[in-house]
Amino acid sequence: MSPALEALMQADGTPYAGKGVMLEPFVHQVGGHSCVLRFGEQTICKPLIPREHQFYKNLPPEMRKFTPQYKGVVSVSFEEDEEGNLCLIAYPLHSESGDLENKDPSTDCEPKSKMVKWTNKKQSPLLLENDKYSKERARHGRKEEKIMSYNRDEVSQQQAEVVYFSLEKGNVVSQIKHNPWSLKCHQQQLQRMKENAKHRNQYKFILLENLTWRYTVPCVLDLKMGTRQHGDDASEEKKANQIRKCQQSTSASIGVRLCGMQVYQSDTGQLMFMNKYHGRKLALAGFKEALYQFFHNGRRLRHELLSPVLRSLREMQAALEACESYRFYSSSLLIIYDGNPPRTPARPRHRGGEDGDEDEPSDEEEEEGAFGGSRTSHGAGEPSAPEVDVRMIDFAHTTCRHYGEDSVVHEGQDSGFIFGLQNLITIISQLEDHSTD
Repeated sequence: MSPALEALMQADGTPYAGKGVMLEPFVHQVGGHSCVLRFGEQTICKPLIPREHQFYKNLPPEMRKFTPQYKGVVSVSFEEDEEGNLCLIAYPLHSESGDLENKDPSTDCEPKSKMVKWTNKKQSPLLLENDKYSKERARHGRKEEKIMSYNRDEVSQQQAEVVYFSLEKGNVVSQIKHNPWSLKCHQQQLQRMKENAKHRNQYKFILLENLTWRYTVPCVLDLKMGTRQHGDDASEEKKANQIRKCQQSTSASIGVRLCGMQVYQSDTGQLMFMNKYHGRKLALAGFKEALYQFFHNGRRLRHELLSPVLRSLREMQAALEACESYRFYSSSLLIIYDGNPPRTPARPRHRGGEDGDEDEPSDEEEEEGAFGGSRTSHGAGEPSAPEVDVRMIDFAHTTCRHYGEDSVVHEGQDSGFIFGLQNLITIISQLEDHSTD
């Protein structure tokens, strides 16, 4: 284990017996079907997929500011504690194959003795395909009902595509633990590892930067980008399924669709959750309305967020236009801001993996209650914008000519992803124009 990873496990993780770190549900996961877990305050982890791991380890420098920081690989085991509760525990890898300096990224997916490879079975224990969700939902329905029914008098919330959860006044932060999507993913993760424990109980996970850690009440928007979602290696059935989803949603028409959302409405003290099933049903007008809802706190449109978001999106577009042969199939775009920013000036905590201090908030921003730091660069003497994060995530189906072993090599830019970015920029620009009327 590298010294950097050892220091991370000691500093950021919740200690467990031995050298382990106890993993918890990551309550700000609003989309995706792979379980994301909280490793520590600044770190999350997710099942290692060789292609995604290869992407992070060979990330082009111009892409680093638009993706989470990669922090290494750990081994995750399914265990029961003294009270019989099911736990997921992360340990340092005991073989050199997990070392961060690996020259061959594919070695991280090679099994140890008595282990099966990630993808050698149709039903991988950790990676749940979208089209299998309905079967699994029925199978695990009873357990999920207990967890997700916030009010016993209400119908099970797992069926709802838009959910509101009321936070009591006081310590709002401690109450944000009821995200229905993250709980569903976590329960399915535990169930699969429990069922598979007799055959295998060690899984490799990658560690990534927790993009929400700086925010009091993170508002998170997950957008599936591009006009095509299937990878080059997809089966004909998978390919047809993904094409159908694109054609029946805004993916085909504008290159972007809503995959999940969590937003805090300060007028009612409620968190609103919107999942991917609702997002697939939205036509263009509904998609625009959802974006408006994301930037609206119940009292007003957070117009001060729009300019920093647009600046980051344009920077991202320029970077992607320079990325020769890359295709980011099925990748998502995250937009994150603080739904309950501090009302007094405070220097934001230092961002992991980046150098330099960030500006103090201006008087105007103090009145707005916005964070002083900014994801975008500013010239000397300029007031800093509200803290907003815009990042690309999920690279399990990403390809480029540098990967070598891929049978299909693409030329030029990822026009589908860029098309989605252009339309997103147009829609948010319309919101900005509307907000200044």
